Amino acid sequence: MSETTQPIASQIETAVGSIPGWSPIDQLLTLFTLTFASANIGGDVLELGSWCGRSAVALGMAARLSGNTRVHCIDLFPDKDDWYRNEDGTFSFSVTLAGKKYGAYQDQTVWAEPYHRDIVPVYQRYGGTLDAFKEAMRVNGLSDLVTPYRADMETFAATAPSDLKLRLAFIDGDHNYDAVCNEIRLIERFLLPGGWICFDDAFSSYEGVNRAILSELVESGRYCQFQQMTRKLFVARKR
Repeated sequence: MSETTQPIASQIETAVGSIPGWSPIDQLLTLFTLTFASANIGGDVLELGSWCGRSAVALGMAARLSGNTRVHCIDLFPDKDDWYRNEDGTFSFSVTLAGKKYGAYQDQTVWAEPYHRDIVPVYQRYGGTLDAFKEAMRVNGLSDLVTPYRADMETFAATAPSDLKLRLAFIDGDHNYDAVCNEIRLIERFLLPGGWICFDDAFSSYEGVNRAILSELVESGRYCQFQQMTRKLFVARKR
């Protein structure tokens, strides 16, 4: 993407304008700002739950400006055939990777209306969500900075370089309580002092996310500066 004098919010809006997803510009701007402002901490950026790359573009733009930063994006990246219709008419998906089966949207499934409105068109436009993600990075000149991993956090953590350090992790993966708790614990292995964990769908309609934040972060005494912005929560690890 060429240099521009546009305000950064306008740059983000232009960059993600055609990328399927749900995060509004104000929340993407907040992710961008925090990623850029925390550059002095050092370390890379991790995103857990990337879908088609909307928020990954905002993170990648900040990484490019801050320099010497990579963005690691972990997602199951479901294909069209991974989705199935439940008995009540809602939808879920399951993905098998390296012989292991992963399920998503199991407890809180996707209603038929948003499935047909928001998800089906992705597969009509792209070969799959990973194709959509890679296209978003290519169009915005971020392919060299942003790396997708078709995996879950546990697999990524087991194979990540031992010297990987993170200054920011954005969690928007499985919303089940046990899964979120495990994701937080795994991310803590890499999170630098002063680094940030950001959550999507925090203190909204996902009880598992809310409980995990309370038990693993609020009550732990290891975190501070809890800041809520609509559905997103930003939490800093104590130095």
